[in-house]
Amino acid sequence: MKIKYELIKNNKDDENVRLGILHTNHGDYETPMFMPVGTLANVKTLMPEELKNCGSAVVLSNTYHLWLRPGEDIVNKAGGLNKFMNYDGPTLTDSGGFQVFSLAKTKDITEDGVHFKSHIDGKELFLTPEKSIEIQNKLDSDIAMSFDECAPYPATREYIENSMRRTLRWAKRGKDAFKNENQSLFGIVQGGEFEDLRRESAIETVKMNFDGYSIGGTSVGEPKDVMYNMISYATKYLPKDKPRYLMGVGEPIDLLEGVSRGIDMFDCVLPTRLARHGNCFTRHGRMNIKNAKYKEDFTPIDENCDCYTCKNFTKAYVRHLITAGEVNGGRLLSIHNIRFLIKEMEEIRESIKEDRFEAYKKDFIQEYENRH
Repeated sequence: MKIKYELIKNNKDDENVRLGILHTNHGDYETPMFMPVGTLANVKTLMPEELKNCGSAVVLSNTYHLWLRPGEDIVNKAGGLNKFMNYDGPTLTDSGGFQVFSLAKTKDITEDGVHFKSHIDGKELFLTPEKSIEIQNKLDSDIAMSFDECAPYPATREYIENSMRRTLRWAKRGKDAFKNENQSLFGIVQGGEFEDLRRESAIETVKMNFDGYSIGGTSVGEPKDVMYNMISYATKYLPKDKPRYLMGVGEPIDLLEGVSRGIDMFDCVLPTRLARHGNCFTRHGRMNIKNAKYKEDFTPIDENCDCYTCKNFTKAYVRHLITAGEVNGGRLLSIHNIRFLIKEMEEIRESIKEDRFEAYKKDFIQEYENRH
């Protein structure tokens, strides 16, 4: 079936803030939600059951990376992405657009698609909206994404305008090529930092009647206030009965600001990337576990956290693993960081149910910015 979004309630003091349920082929899940990223059909170092124990719902994989390895036909023969990675929750595949544009040069972007070189062996590749959709149809994720250009920041208005309108044309081409009846397709709103371009992109994308809508082109180096404006410029033109997804955003405070602006779904590689370098989220901001002051600290990473790591191990032990180069150090911090963001979303949902989101947001930010 196609996914369906059910709006449960809006926050009493701010109608932008919303609680909903995402009905999928692999269960029903409350929103707002944070979605861990499993680029190569694997959230780095974690097993599917560990993700589920963290409260994970939707998990992302990457079209570009799976196209190169092992190939979409292999995943299809395995029975689709869920069976291939043995994950019984919903999955989402991004279009490959972000990876392509981090590898391509401006001159390689044409109306037909994008020419670029493989990051693995330098092989010449060409990705089009139709090819991206064809790959995702074979991957058989619950949610597929339109192929778009993730424009850089900063960029001229002329560049952003041309890029945004090309993305609209690509969206139509991708939708016309879409053939998987059990999969849902999301459109992506672009337009950079320009309010009128965001409005145009949102209105024209909604006219194509996608199953959900994403806000792209954020978290690409712009200041926070610019990013928050980008979100606000777009969400006011998106339908209330479809899910809204902010791509590539995963800082704890940014999640709160996104929810304030009507976002239902978030994803980011940040929790696992930080973990591999010995960094973790706590209610008092980020912590670098490699700091010498934790060498004899036999308390959990975060006293308020209910994750496997915090229930079973101390800062001193995790620090030892990280500084010794043991893989389990990054694993334990990844579990903690993913659970931290998912638990934050659980608390956000509870605060919306109880009409106290603004108070929760204020208290969380105040505590988070009171750093160690």
